[in-house]
Amino acid sequence: MMKAKAASPAPRVTLADVARTAGVDMSTASRVLRGETTQRVREETRDRILKVAEELQYLANPLARGLRTARTYTIGILVPQLDNPVFSSAIRGAELAAERLGYSLLISHREPGTAGTTIAKLSQTNRVDGLLVASLDDDEVLRTDLTAARVPYVLMNRVLPGAALSVILDSRAAARRAVAHLTALGHTRIAHLSGREGGFNASQRFEGYRDGLIDAGLVYDPRLLCVAGYTAEGGIRAMQELLPQRPTAVLAATLVSAAGAMTVLHEAGLRIPEDISVIGLHDAPVAGMLYPALTTVMMPTEEMGSVAATLLIRALNGESPEAVPPLPPGALISRASTGPAPR
Repeated sequence: MMKAKAASPAPRVTLADVARTAGVDMSTASRVLRGETTQRVREETRDRILKVAEELQYLANPLARGLRTARTYTIGILVPQLDNPVFSSAIRGAELAAERLGYSLLISHREPGTAGTTIAKLSQTNRVDGLLVASLDDDEVLRTDLTAARVPYVLMNRVLPGAALSVILDSRAAARRAVAHLTALGHTRIAHLSGREGGFNASQRFEGYRDGLIDAGLVYDPRLLCVAGYTAEGGIRAMQELLPQRPTAVLAATLVSAAGAMTVLHEAGLRIPEDISVIGLHDAPVAGMLYPALTTVMMPTEEMGSVAATLLIRALNGESPEAVPPLPPGALISRASTGPAPR
């Protein structure tokens, strides 16, 4: 019996195939697929090339390009938490943007407060062309590490004096919207579980919290503020400290610290939202799985990753991308964790 021959793999789709099908020359197709904007290409032509590349399932060959240009066509992304929906969503956005522009994404994780050679290794040992950096480290620690990296970088969800590019979320507007939701329900004693003490985002969320109180004619009470950071453990500790102040509502700086706070409230025998309402910034599927389901303000974290990766790759391609304004918050998702203030 004759053995069946194994099917031959389909030939690899080349740049020439994309150019021929789109009816353009290879240099134009190459510029569009690399995301370059230094030379003008009609929008209709650009859209046609991208559509053809998608239909043909064209994948750039970074190894071949790297041999020609001494570049890896890989960017790195450094995040402080892998189990936080904020950063997993940003990674997803960065990966999609990088793939669309012909780059690979290398993911690395570094816990806050463990400064060392992580950034240098990403940029030198693993030879990435540039870095996306989300960090909870102090400014001077981060500045030292970025200086050692010696590659272009874009910061995500924070600013650093002297850093050229960063993509941030409008956390102030998000916190203000959250407080407006609570005051509309009649709450006047609203506690805030804040982010990292001295951090950029923590200060922005605190300002939004205070803006919301002012909008409602309420006076800020420092006894209703407690630093929780960005972990469930921090939310637990901060909520335990705030319970004696008898707040009727709580704004947590992030979904994760809100979940920690809810654990404390359940253990204390308090009903959510009948006795106390809870709202968190950022949304993810897990918010709907909590008991009761958590009210949140959506934040464009995936867009943040996508915009940051696009800016970095444009810089790597020789462009001078301009700074982008803070990305505005999305909708407020009202769920069962918030209700009218108790009488």
